[in-house]
This record gives sequence, structure tokens and C-alpha cells, in this order.
Amino acid sequence: MSADYKKNEELSAEQHAEVMADFIAQGEQKAMALGNRGPARFDKDGNLHPEIMEKYWECGFYVFENFLSEDELSGLRVAVDRLLETAPINPETTLNKAGDVVDLSGYAKPPFRYAKPLSDPLGGTTQNKGRHPVKMQQVQVAEGAPDYTINFLDGTLHLMDEALWLYGHPSLLKIAEAVTGPDFVPYNEVAFIKEAGLGPAVAWHQDGTTHWNAADWNEGAHGFNSMTQLYPSTAGNCVWVIPGSHKSGKVDIPALVEKNGSDRFEEAVPMLCKGGEMIIMNRQIVHGSYANSSPARRVTMNAGFFPRERILDVTTEKLNGDLDTYTEKRVEERSRIIPLAVSARQQQFPEEVPYEYAPLQRSEEDLEWSDENRRNILFNYNRQDMYI
Repeated sequence: MSADYKKNEELSAEQHAEVMADFIAQGEQKAMALGNRGPARFDKDGNLHPEIMEKYWECGFYVFENFLSEDELSGLRVAVDRLLETAPINPETTLNKAGDVVDLSGYAKPPFRYAKPLSDPLGGTTQNKGRHPVKMQQVQVAEGAPDYTINFLDGTLHLMDEALWLYGHPSLLKIAEAVTGPDFVPYNEVAFIKEAGLGPAVAWHQDGTTHWNAADWNEGAHGFNSMTQLYPSTAGNCVWVIPGSHKSGKVDIPALVEKNGSDRFEEAVPMLCKGGEMIIMNRQIVHGSYANSSPARRVTMNAGFFPRERILDVTTEKLNGDLDTYTEKRVEERSRIIPLAVSARQQQFPEEVPYEYAPLQRSEEDLEWSDENRRNILFNYNRQDMYI
């Protein structure tokens, strides 16, 4: 298939699965041979095991097996489904599935994002600062499919308490500290929804857009994403990556398409894991996901983190084109969500040893979880999302 197949060819879901079959089989084999998976392990001082760090920096991602308990996983699944049931059925109406009017006027940012089923809304467009330069394979939608599918939840921490508890998970925050330093800062907290037979593609890209030409650029300059999977992350529905590409600087993605003759990159592997497991992925790694023509759903609870020195006093253009400057005050205000989540989790899981977030240990502000702080700190917290 030539590199311009996307311009004039649309496959049925069955044809897409057939085209992907050999590619998936080879990718699965390569992924499982990387040796970058296992449970979260910490040394006697509470630091993430150096073997895990070595594999993360080598590959650009790591899979933490058996990360969540069955109870916590079940609670997150129920919370997501409950939220989706309340959502407007498409972006053109305020009515949900039950026919009730949904009032979203209090949200500073729309909590639900929609896309055409099996589409690629970003590839080959100028959206998101043009970081998705090539459109993915187009796949036909089955007869009777909805006009739109929800593919993204924005600001999960104020939409679901279960997401807030997850964000305060001590192992997650210890991992963030290990990768980005003890003064790490948050990016955003969202959920990616790829429903079976409906989930749209996310075209190949690298997340970072700010520090590529910095004199002190390194392989961790744009931080990382944690990706907790509520259902199995399979080769048919998951994010694919090119291992090690986080060390290569800005990658010429159109050249990769030309070299491979399609959007199926020989160098790529799927990030496979079970439900309840968590992946950490370097934001500089080349990654993308295919239209989910598979019969398996994926729901990913995503939380990003940055090294403080890469964002403090930086002025940059966000994905929506707005200019923003991250002053010390702004960084501190956005970071309050970390100890707030720790406190909320401690109230839900009192048997755990809570994480201590060093930058705000001496804060005089009340950052304990309460109804008042739900209103004053948590609600619409994502207005202050930071991006590099």
C-alpha cells in the first residue's frame, strides 16, 4: 500500500482488522520482548527501583503490573460509566440518553469531547499546533452507529471522586517524583475513551511543543504521562509507540510514513497491559493509536507531570493557541491539587501511608479534603492546566 493510500481509500472494519493482523502479531511479540514491565518496586528508602528507571529511560515507557486493587478498579469503571450516562448524547444537544437536559454552564471547560466514530479528527490538520501531521487510515463506520462518540473527558478530578482518589495514589506520586524530581508539577488529568467499534484514531505525534530547540534539551524535557487502564489495553485499541524515540529530538513523522508506506510503522510496538495496570509514557516518544475497529473497549485515566524547572517562568503557546506564562504563583496554585488529592485518598484509604508532596509541605493554606475545598480549589481546577 502506498503512502498516499489515506487520500483515496477507506476500509471497512473487517478489512481494517485484516490489514492490521500481521502488524499486530509482530508488534505484540516485540512489545513483550522489551522487558519493561513488572510491579511497582521501591527500595528501603522508598525510591523507585533503579532497574525500572533504567528500562523507562531506555524504552520511553514502562508498564506497572497489578497496580490497582480489584475494588478500586471496579469503582473507577462504575464512576466512568455513570458519568457517561449523564452526558449529552452528542455535541449538538443538551439532552442525555434519558432525555433529560444536562446543564454544563458552570464548567469553565467542557467536560465531554466528541468525535465521529472511527475518524481521525486531528491527523493532517493544524489543530493542536499541527503536531499530528499525517492522517491515519480511514475506517468505515458500521451501519446503525451513532453520529458521535465521546472520546475524551476533561478535568476528571472534579468530575469523579474516584479519579481524585486515584490521583492521590502514593505509588503513582512516588513514580512521578522518581521521573521528574520531588518538585514535579501537574499537567492535566483527562480520560481517553475508545469504545469498541467506535473509538477514533489519534494520529502519530510527539506531545511536547516547547523545548525542542532548548540548549539544555534532554530526553525528559517535556515530562511524562501516567496512563491507568480500566480495561485491557490491546494491540487493537491501545496507544502504539516507537521505543527510544524520546531520545531522538523532533522526529519527521511524514518521513516515517513515506519510509513504511503506511501508518503502520515497522519500528512501533503496542503498549499492552491488563485492566488495573498503569503505563508511564515519555511525552516526547512518537506515539499514536489506530481507529478502534476491535471488539474491545479502552478507557485510560491519564495524568501528566512536568519537571518544575521546565515550566517555571516559561511563556508558551498552548494547544488552543493561547499564550500563557507559568509564574511561581500560577505553578503553586495548580499544584495544590496534589496534596488535596492525597488528603481525599487518605480519607478513603486510611490504611495507606500517604504521599508527602515536598513543594507544599510548608504551605499555610488549608489543603485538607473538605466540602469547602471541593468548591474553592477543586471545582474548575483545570482552568489552570499547564502545557509545554
